[in-house]
Amino acid sequence: MFLLPVVRPGRRVSLVGLRRRLGLVRAEVTVAEVGRDQAVAAAETVLLVLDPGSCLPETARDVEDLKIRLHGHVLELGATLSAGDPVLAAAQKLSLTPLPEGYLPSRVHLVELAKATGCLVRAVRNSGTVRPARKRPLLPRRDVVRLIVFAGALISIVLASSLPRLP
Repeated sequence: MFLLPVVRPGRRVSLVGLRRRLGLVRAEVTVAEVGRDQAVAAAETVLLVLDPGSCLPETARDVEDLKIRLHGHVLELGATLSAGDPVLAAAQKLSLTPLPEGYLPSRVHLVELAKATGCLVRAVRNSGTVRPARKRPLLPRRDVVRLIVFAGALISIVLASSLPRLP
């Protein structure tokens, strides 16, 4: 279950601060994140916007980040539904409209987009066509690559020094 951090009423927290508190800012991907499905990730983002205990985004960049994130969820979940689905059409229409200027209109648009994404999540769960999230390719860490290059250089030096010299 996704739990939001406790923030005192009236206190503003930026989206970056929320990411830090939620532990979303990290360089490595854990096994739990790889196995998550798209509907759960979208539901968490919707909850981040619509939960009564969560703070409104403080800056215009935070609103833009959440809009981009919700638009990505609409695209990912939209691939699992049929193209003529009215819930999908409404969510796509809202996600493609640009953010209005001003503090209040942009937040209202964000809330409407989150509600449409929540309806899309429910539609995908009811259809039963949730795909697992894409797995990131397993790449070696930087230290391992350095060690391999060093070992290769050392082996080539030893081989070069052990060969007889040509006259």
